[in-house]
Amino acid sequence: MGKIAELLSNPGEILPLAKIYLASRAATKLPKDPKLAFCYDILNKVSRSFAVVIQQLPNPLRDAICVFYLVLRGLDTVEDDMSIPIKTKVPILKSFHEKIFQRDFSMDCGTHHYQRLMNEFGIVVDVFLSLDPASQDVIADITKGMGDGMAKFIEKEVKKTSEYDLYCHYVAGLVGIGLSQLFAASGLEAPEIAKDKVLANHMGLFLQKTNIIRDYLEDVQEYPEPRMFWPREIWGQYTAKLEDLKETNMRTQAVQCLNHMVLDALQHMPHSIEYMQRLQNTQVFRFCAIPQIMAAGTLALCYDNGKVFEGPVKLRRGLTASVFDRCSDMHDLYSWFLAFLDMLEHKVLYDVAGEDPTPGGGVGQE
Repeated sequence: MGKIAELLSNPGEILPLAKIYLASRAATKLPKDPKLAFCYDILNKVSRSFAVVIQQLPNPLRDAICVFYLVLRGLDTVEDDMSIPIKTKVPILKSFHEKIFQRDFSMDCGTHHYQRLMNEFGIVVDVFLSLDPASQDVIADITKGMGDGMAKFIEKEVKKTSEYDLYCHYVAGLVGIGLSQLFAASGLEAPEIAKDKVLANHMGLFLQKTNIIRDYLEDVQEYPEPRMFWPREIWGQYTAKLEDLKETNMRTQAVQCLNHMVLDALQHMPHSIEYMQRLQNTQVFRFCAIPQIMAAGTLALCYDNGKVFEGPVKLRRGLTASVFDRCSDMHDLYSWFLAFLDMLEHKVLYDVAGEDPTPGGGVGQE
């Protein structure tokens, strides 16, 4: 009943929802090649929204990015599996870029669809080895950098915001750099797009910081031990222990800290806009812009929202579908960014508590 009421309240989202449903169905149609079919099937399982966007890319770029995503998802699964002893995990992270050249490589780690990915990772390796050498080089190079970076932070507390930026660079900024290199190698984008690593890094940081903010509760409740990526330099201004922010009696401090984290993430938005201004191919633009718009919307939703400390906070499906439906050029991008910035402005002017120490807190309060 709630979903019906939501649709009736937002009738303009009904058609986009129908379109994204059809696009999702189309994304489940698998290639005839059984190994490629496995890759796209598991991609749909681990990231349905990403699968829809990637299916719109032309080949051979589409297959290269599919494999790139699955390789990095495999690496991320190793990092995320807290049951793997650190002395075992670190060497795997550092050598994962070599294992993607080893046919029949597999691991038993992760859960659910991620466990299936790792158990049958040899299939991903086979498809990786069928890619052109330039794509293989990009994927292997980024995998090495990410694995080395993950290993550095396995036992390292993120204290300073500079360390926070560095961690996000390793796990997401490098992804943006690698994608830029694949775009250029495909010929769909100019060679210059691969050279501007600074802007590509900002793209990745914007997405990763949004995920870290949104996933606070999931990370601190991770079993057998919590995963904490919020930098002490920020959360230490509001609490003695990061995990205490989830307690109801800490809600005021928690929201103030949350607002601080959101403002930190927003600094990357102008750079992501500059990056997307340089893209020439519409399909590549959509592939890059949709996640950036979703991140902006998620930050606007999370800002001053205590529900972040109670469970998942997500944009409603109809709004997500509308982003997918109306994202073809910079005009669309500006429209979405301005809409979410308006949402943020309204919160700052009217909703944020007067004692909130973050910039803008209390503005417009009586």
